[in-house]
Amino acid sequence: MGDYRQILTDLKNKKYAPVYFLCGQEPYFIDKICDHIEKNALNEAEQGFNQMILYGKDTTIEEILENAKRFPMMAEHQVIIVKEAQHLVKQLPKLENYLEQPQNTTVLVFAYKYKVPDGRSKVTKLLKKKAVYFESKPLYENKVGPFIGETLKEKGFQISPEANRLLVDYLGTDLGKINNELSKLTLVHDSALPITPQVIEENIGISKDFNVFELRKAIGMRDNLKVHRIANYFAENPKENPIVLTTAQLFSFFTQLLKVHGLRDRSPQAVARAAGVNPYFVQEILTAVKNYPMKYCSRAIKLIRETDVQSKGVGTVQADQGYLLKELLVNIMSR
Repeated sequence: MGDYRQILTDLKNKKYAPVYFLCGQEPYFIDKICDHIEKNALNEAEQGFNQMILYGKDTTIEEILENAKRFPMMAEHQVIIVKEAQHLVKQLPKLENYLEQPQNTTVLVFAYKYKVPDGRSKVTKLLKKKAVYFESKPLYENKVGPFIGETLKEKGFQISPEANRLLVDYLGTDLGKINNELSKLTLVHDSALPITPQVIEENIGISKDFNVFELRKAIGMRDNLKVHRIANYFAENPKENPIVLTTAQLFSFFTQLLKVHGLRDRSPQAVARAAGVNPYFVQEILTAVKNYPMKYCSRAIKLIRETDVQSKGVGTVQADQGYLLKELLVNIMSR
């Protein structure tokens, strides 16, 4: 994400390169860079004559370059943005000559989503050398929390660790979806006050008491009553709490515990690093480690895998998901 932030910093400082090649599996970062260039590189008066949006499905490299070689009209530069550029994959070698000597008064942007070009090809090597080449990669789950915190900080908001974790557990790693929900929060919430689980429950609809985050916490504390209350809530609301996501989170939780079991150094910093959590949650992890010896963590992972297979109907008739979850939790909590 460092390259992404550097690119945005340069753009905000009006430092434009002749060619941008934005590729990769995560469309969020590509869209943000393209949107910034589209809205800010030229003022409204300049855009009419000097900004062009093309689509890979409907154009050719020859047409793109013909336009790129023109001079701007009454502006310092012109902007050409090629969306869906992944459809031009077979034509990319035709860029080679232009990359050797690009038009400095043109800002040419390729949004090449969901894939990357062949790194062995001459044109890709030239793109990396001569253009601003950015590969947009999906964030791992342990990076999503910092992403949420940084995004809100840029907007002048703060979020509590519990609320941040709640969003990660509920929204996963879909950055587009996360950004939409954060936009809702920043519209309705006072920036002078931190965003709390209560705020999220009121404005997004995620229950602050009945969610996977609270389920993991209750399991770690061996709070049988709360575990079964949450399980009943999940069983009654299966669309909002699909078992496949719940088992994935439980698998991640017990995997974290196993990693901490393997540590010699159990300082807060070492535990946070091994478990991939905010230091705020270290004590919660250590409590769970104490309550679940290594063999019980391994057993829990085995049970979770079996339940995940059963919930998908593999090798058996697909059972009621609420029943499967309750049975799984009973087995995990039993000694």
